[in-house]
Amino acid sequence: MSFFYELADQYIDGEWRTGTGSWDIIDFNPYNGEKLAAITIATAQEVGLAYRAAERAQRSWAATGPYERREVLDRALRIIGELHDDIVDAIIDELGGTRVKAEYEVRVAEEFLRDAIHRALRPPGSILPALADAKENRLYRLPVGVIGVISPFNFPFLVAMKSVAPALALGNAVVVKPNQNAPVVGGTLIAKIFADAGLPAGLLNVVITDVAEIGDAFIEHPVPKVISFAGSDRVGRHVGAVAAGHFKRAILELSGNSALVVLDDADIDYAVDAAVFSRFVYQGQVCMAANRILVDRRVEREFTEKFTARVAALRTGDPRDPETRIGPVINTLQADALTALVDQAVAEGATALVRGRTRGNLVEPTVLAGLPEDSPLLSQEIFGPVALLVTFDGEEEAVRIANDTPYGLSGAVHTRSTERGVRFARRVVSGMFHVNDSTVQDDPLVAFGGEKSSGTGRLNGEATVDAFTTRKWISIQHGRAAFPF
Repeated sequence: MSFFYELADQYIDGEWRTGTGSWDIIDFNPYNGEKLAAITIATAQEVGLAYRAAERAQRSWAATGPYERREVLDRALRIIGELHDDIVDAIIDELGGTRVKAEYEVRVAEEFLRDAIHRALRPPGSILPALADAKENRLYRLPVGVIGVISPFNFPFLVAMKSVAPALALGNAVVVKPNQNAPVVGGTLIAKIFADAGLPAGLLNVVITDVAEIGDAFIEHPVPKVISFAGSDRVGRHVGAVAAGHFKRAILELSGNSALVVLDDADIDYAVDAAVFSRFVYQGQVCMAANRILVDRRVEREFTEKFTARVAALRTGDPRDPETRIGPVINTLQADALTALVDQAVAEGATALVRGRTRGNLVEPTVLAGLPEDSPLLSQEIFGPVALLVTFDGEEEAVRIANDTPYGLSGAVHTRSTERGVRFARRVVSGMFHVNDSTVQDDPLVAFGGEKSSGTGRLNGEATVDAFTTRKWISIQHGRAAFPF
């Protein structure tokens, strides 16, 4: 089944409709350039229609029993299972993701939906002690109302589902604005799944549009109380500033510059496996990817030889081929930028231990070493298959280098001593850090988010409940209270 013809529209108030903007977003397959869909963009007026539809529908949805909400989400999970192969193919075609990446994205999205199903039945509040006798304090968790979700292109099905599913489970309504490079997988496909699952009209809306058409209307509109955004820190700063100006809560999952650290007692073969995955999964177009691979000088030679051999053997090509490990980057602009970045690094003194070619949107993996300490590459996010090897002498220097970045999203350390790894992880300023594993991790129960320029707020588990509900204190005085005057 191809979703791209059927789902190339806006989805507002339970209806599929053509946008009324003056131009189309063209959805291309980044591997072969095939035109998948042409979608006429939504205007600010249609964004308003989506938000007002969500506002109307949310009132009755919040009053719906949790078991009824759970049933809708449970049906959505079954539909994903039935469409599994088609969704995987759509991810491959629209994003250029390899089959391994696409399978992973669908599987993890299912786990987040399962968690949302259970979260619908969690207690909606608590009873707390009171200072006064015969007084009862009730703290209710209420849905915030309507949530605006801005999803990215790299894991759009998963990242959108991480907000959409729990938001609905907790009694909210949602309007999704997917990335232009993933309008179907990150937007209308999710709307179709929930519509087929019996979600009442208006509770989930998808508007495919661009800031050139609507400006900040998606954020500024008075209806949404929370904006959940995943993307670059440059755009995230603007989203956060606009949301704050309108007293909206912003959950920002932004860029990263993660370090995977190999200490002198690491299992080198295992560390190589983790580093290759951490850097090159989905062509390195992952916020948690290990931009920098830090290696203790005492194991540098062994690690470098094994790492470069593994990288050089990675197959680049058609993402539909099960043997392909590196598919295309998302577009030509990104491919050209990565090529220029590598050329500049070599011109500034870096050594290319592996130098990949660029063929259209296919960017073969590159490994750079010997970068000057002041190289801007060491402190920025590289959204592509380029690995930076950096040597260090001892843990103190490794911690300093790991922290020498404006970002603080994820990271990993490899050592044979678990507690040594934990001590190291605690010293790195990041929202997440992993001992003897990849830098790329997600789990429905564990708070996900970053420090510094990697964002604000958290999702997953109880953090999602905090993000998508508001607390209301209701006290009850049993009997007559005594007042001081």
